[in-house]
Amino acid sequence: MGDHPGPLLPEYGGACVDAVVPAILSRRHGAPPWFPAPAARAEQVVLLTLDGLGWEQLQERAHLAPTLTALAGGPITTVAPSTTATALTSLTTGTSPAGHGVVGYRVRVGGTDVLNVLRWRTVGRDEDARDTVPPEQFQAVEPFAGTKPPVVTRAEFSESGFTRAHLAGARFCGWRVTSTLVATVSALLAERAPFVYAYYDGVDKVAHEFGLGSLYEAELVATDRLVTDLIDVLPPGAALVVVADHGQVEVGDNVVGLRREVAELTALLSGEGRFRWLHARPGCRDRLVTAARRCHGDQAWVRTREEAVSDGWFGGPLSGEFEGRLGDVVLAARDPVAFLDAADTGNITLRSRHGSLTPPEMLVPLLAVTA
Repeated sequence: MGDHPGPLLPEYGGACVDAVVPAILSRRHGAPPWFPAPAARAEQVVLLTLDGLGWEQLQERAHLAPTLTALAGGPITTVAPSTTATALTSLTTGTSPAGHGVVGYRVRVGGTDVLNVLRWRTVGRDEDARDTVPPEQFQAVEPFAGTKPPVVTRAEFSESGFTRAHLAGARFCGWRVTSTLVATVSALLAERAPFVYAYYDGVDKVAHEFGLGSLYEAELVATDRLVTDLIDVLPPGAALVVVADHGQVEVGDNVVGLRREVAELTALLSGEGRFRWLHARPGCRDRLVTAARRCHGDQAWVRTREEAVSDGWFGGPLSGEFEGRLGDVVLAARDPVAFLDAADTGNITLRSRHGSLTPPEMLVPLLAVTA
């Protein structure tokens, strides 16, 4: 991936995940040319989000997913960073990260704390942060343009901070196994729900833990079967639209520690392995920028916060509050590596990752079929 001339930037407001829900909600008045034709005038729409299924990974394994690859549509871009917290919020709110403020997986809050948005916890603290960082204030854009559709997602997510941040007000319908996901969608369609949002995270989970090998391929086969089952329960005139939030890059053990020169100038780290924010020590910002470019510019696109914002990475200018959630310098991995932060570790070693601006991470499918 080192031969990419530059980062692949999101097509905000166009063929991008932030425009999918607005296109669905306004489809009767004319769908944009990038929106799959089968769903353009459907009476009912099910939007299935497959977490972690990139366009390039799907195309490379087309023989394993005959249902998915037979659907109409093609690739669109996700957002920056290409990470679940940011992309799902853009998908549900129909706005860019600059508009909703969920500008990463781990973001600075309160000056010195780092909030893990998916877990809604700050670094070093086990307690839930919903009281100290209210989700509805952290992200205030109303999802789904206020239409409050039913949301079919994992039951254990029902009360999470991130659910409150990106799905506030929706009718929550929890599932615990995929058969109940399908059965719940079927029941909602029978009730004549005009729009149903469904979410499945199996591809992402397997990719993170096992990489893009045989177990990933087995999960892709199972996911294709899930899509087949959902198509089978569509009533006449209904459409299934399939999208993803990001793709994947196999990193394996290529986890890179910051060079000493860079680490000594850094007070705090946020972001994630492939989109790592460096927060400079007081008075050290310019030196940090120079050191980061010299030490890590061969592996990553190194940008200051101002450069990333002005280049349109987040979809426009950010408010002072949102900009304060970012660091001073970002390392957006260009090569198949991740940048280490000792505070950003979990129970498993992540074999595949995402977050940066390479095509395998940025390109996602947008596919559709009508019953």
